[in-house]
Amino acid sequence: MPDSRTPVVLIHGLWLHATAWQPWVDLADEHGYAPLAPGWPGEAATVAEARRHPDAVAGLGIDEVTEHYAGIIRALERPPVLVGHSFGGLIAQKLLGAGLGRAAIAIDPAQIRGVRALPPAQLRAGLPVLGNPANRRRAVSLTAAQFRYGFGNALERTESDELYERLTIPSPGRPLFQAAFANFARRSPAAVATGNADRGPLLLISGQADHTVPDVVTRSAYKLYGDSPAVTELKQFPDRGHSLVVDHGWRAVADHALRWLACQGIPGRDTFRT
Repeated sequence: MPDSRTPVVLIHGLWLHATAWQPWVDLADEHGYAPLAPGWPGEAATVAEARRHPDAVAGLGIDEVTEHYAGIIRALERPPVLVGHSFGGLIAQKLLGAGLGRAAIAIDPAQIRGVRALPPAQLRAGLPVLGNPANRRRAVSLTAAQFRYGFGNALERTESDELYERLTIPSPGRPLFQAAFANFARRSPAAVATGNADRGPLLLISGQADHTVPDVVTRSAYKLYGDSPAVTELKQFPDRGHSLVVDHGWRAVADHALRWLACQGIPGRDTFRT
């Protein structure tokens, strides 16, 4: 029998392993969706293995990662809902703009081309990578202190350190350079088809205490969609940092995403397509 459930493709960003999505996978499954959380190309199956083989992802850029997920999506029986965090949120927007998703939820998404806001907190969060041009070709790991500033600043230190030990992996530095210089590149891989009138609905979610992708960056991206009549909405979570999809408050974010999908007429089991 064909699977009548709506697929959900979860796309993680830098420094978190795909298994960080497991609570979201379980929740989406409970609500009748067909979730999958594939890693980036070359990403090992476990956190421990990914840490042992950082060179497997070194040099990956936004286009390579986007095409990796595009290939996964094209193999599905029906267009999926795309849920992305950080650079995964940027990639989800690119895929939706290209017509490869039924809807997208971009959570604390990395800045897209056209966003000009550059808060000091974002510069500091990106310094472990951007501070060394050689990191364009490398996979870079964060220290616990760097993770706490960029991800866990809204958490107790003990929770931030626990997430760091359990979920973090080395990640390619190249996407950060591509996003940082997007407005100086005519054909930047960080460009998104914000004017596409035919795309599915998009929800942008911002943690207002985020250092890595400050709220002003997400709000600026939201404004870039102003010329499109397609549904674009913004949800802000006060006092939440970049860890909002994996920390103790993840369920509030996930529940809002599920309610939004219901409002868009996208249930888990699509009875109108069976």
